[in-house]
Amino acid sequence: MEIKWIEDFIALAQYQSFSRAAEFRNVTQSGFSRRIQSLEQWVGAALIDRSSFPPVLTPAGQLFREVADDILARLYDTRAVIRTEQRIGGKSLQIAAGHTIALNFLPAWLKALEPQFGEVRARVLPTNVHDSILMLVNGNCELMFAYHHPELPLHLDSTKYEHLTVGIDTLMPATRPSARSAPKFRLPGTRQNPLPLISYTDTSYFGRCQALLLKQAGEAPAMQLHYESDMAEVLKKLVLEGEGLAWLPKSTITTELANGDLVPAGPARWNLKVELRVYRDSSNRSELVETLWHHLRAGSSAVG
Repeated sequence: MEIKWIEDFIALAQYQSFSRAAEFRNVTQSGFSRRIQSLEQWVGAALIDRSSFPPVLTPAGQLFREVADDILARLYDTRAVIRTEQRIGGKSLQIAAGHTIALNFLPAWLKALEPQFGEVRARVLPTNVHDSILMLVNGNCELMFAYHHPELPLHLDSTKYEHLTVGIDTLMPATRPSARSAPKFRLPGTRQNPLPLISYTDTSYFGRCQALLLKQAGEAPAMQLHYESDMAEVLKKLVLEGEGLAWLPKSTITTELANGDLVPAGPARWNLKVELRVYRDSSNRSELVETLWHHLRAGSSAVG
């Protein structure tokens, strides 16, 4: 039995919709359904009455819900205590962020704070979007950084969790250049010669961004999946090795574009702009977070 199965079950009980709960959990509906079934097999009883609409909990599901809420609360509370004890002393921040943000944005961002705040020590915890949200909700970080697009919003209560825009990025198709400095693989490709695609998994945030971008493009490119990974850095490495094209955050390939090691694999209509946001729990009134948030708010209006 896995903790994520219990989290899935609680989300389903709250939303009373497999599709909405799956979206909240950042997983496909079919994958979400399989995990609920796995939980039911582990319990040994049906927890969801699928014959009704919306789906409701069975008597066994109602009993399990009461226990599940208590179990998760205890686990999260214990984890929060342990992580608090292990945090860096003094002026420090616990930050949750996606792997791409942690690697390419946060080092320079933290360095830029020094003139105003002096040395700010930070523990950066790279993780996926869903786990970053859980860390913020469970009080295991002061700040959470994540990408945002209006059509792919994060499921956070805006009355409880504030956000500021600290940057704008562009998801763009990139490829190695040919000997003549033209794109080795150029969109949209042809049916006779489909382009090798190095892609994100469907459930990752960039995977969802890529799907939205292709939907908005108005034409279906001819591509054949070559490799797949959740991490932009893995895709970038494969693109640099000439294995195909991939949609990469422009911030991660600025140097490679300037050096000519990578080139755009198509015109700007294949790009998707995304915000880079920082979130915090509004109830966190620590002096450092309050002062930092005021500083960030003053500068956020200039981002764009």
